[in-house]
Amino acid sequence: MKADVIVIGAGAAGMLAAGTAAERGKKVILIERNEKPGRKLMITGKGRCNLTNNRQTVDELISNVPENGRFLYGAFSKYMPCDVMDFFESRGVPLKTERGQRVFPVSDRAADIVDCLSSYARGKAQIINARVKELIIEDALIKGVITYGGERVDAPAVIVATGGLSYPATGSTGDGYEIAKQAGHTVVPPVPSLVPLEIHEGFCSSLSGLSLRNIAIKVTDTAKGKTVYEDFGEMLFTHFGVSGPVILSASAHMKNPEKGRYTVSIDLKPALTADMLDARILRDFSENLNRNFINSLNSLLPKSLVPVIVKLSGIPMNLKVNQVTREQRAALVNLLKNLTVTVTGFRPVDEAVVTRGGVNVKEINPSTMESKLVKGLFFAGEVMDVDAYTGGFNLQIAFSTGHLAGESV
Repeated sequence: MKADVIVIGAGAAGMLAAGTAAERGKKVILIERNEKPGRKLMITGKGRCNLTNNRQTVDELISNVPENGRFLYGAFSKYMPCDVMDFFESRGVPLKTERGQRVFPVSDRAADIVDCLSSYARGKAQIINARVKELIIEDALIKGVITYGGERVDAPAVIVATGGLSYPATGSTGDGYEIAKQAGHTVVPPVPSLVPLEIHEGFCSSLSGLSLRNIAIKVTDTAKGKTVYEDFGEMLFTHFGVSGPVILSASAHMKNPEKGRYTVSIDLKPALTADMLDARILRDFSENLNRNFINSLNSLLPKSLVPVIVKLSGIPMNLKVNQVTREQRAALVNLLKNLTVTVTGFRPVDEAVVTRGGVNVKEINPSTMESKLVKGLFFAGEVMDVDAYTGGFNLQIAFSTGHLAGESV
């Protein structure tokens, strides 16, 4: 088979790249190893698909990309969140913007996003169900690919959009890294990013399933004695530790998370100063003068959290509230404002939302997404060493780089 452009991987970046190149009159063959395209997209945003973040400036986007954000300046400049939103809404998928500028389909169905993208790609490109084994390169020029089935597909341009290592069940098994190495590219070792954290303290497992909203966290690098990340939002306790949006974003700031290096302090009542919280506790106590301490916190905390806080406070559970001293109350306030847990490590990479690492962006032209080593070879999406916070930013990277690669071939 012959084509003008081969796109490897029918995810967000690959499908948009294929359609964009085809709209420019190119004959495009899109090669996908799964029977259906967009499998990873189907599970993003808990099945709702947080497809972008409705930010208005390039600098706002880059500020949410802790790894190689400036590399994406050109891609973001040419394809912003407003362009992504227009793409889907103009094709009959109405969108909505929620808290934190997160954008979802009004239907809350990731399948609507996948169907729209795959319909766009199928209408423009030929989709083949196969797995690429190697590139065909002659004199530093791309000539095509060979599949594991032994089939050769010739083309003077190849876009690699295979994703990273996260969620390998969806087909993201690192194929793109091996393909890039064949072309002489350096691959920054992939590690989990946007990943749940394993925690030392045993009380986390007793709170498994408890979701906390409107809390604040502060991550401290104890080796350097400094705060590396702060956030406000939602988190979740699990049988192994903690997860949820603020925790996933925090993980992106933890380099080499060896056991005990990082702590996460949780402010359970960030809207209240310490004095305001003390006054609130005093008011609750005054309404429960003859109650035991353990029965006095139900209006302040979730039910399952009460016994944990009581135990950690050191205040006897059966002590009458009118006997709680000022010092004990101050310790309680401090605990509620600084519930601290110790990170022992990341969960496995197959539980990560994205991977940090990938094809070294120093070897890629940021204005075109073309390899600096092999002419006609392009990259798009998570296969490159770029990763962002949660909130739709990683899919925006996929769309922006996929669009740019499709425009550049």
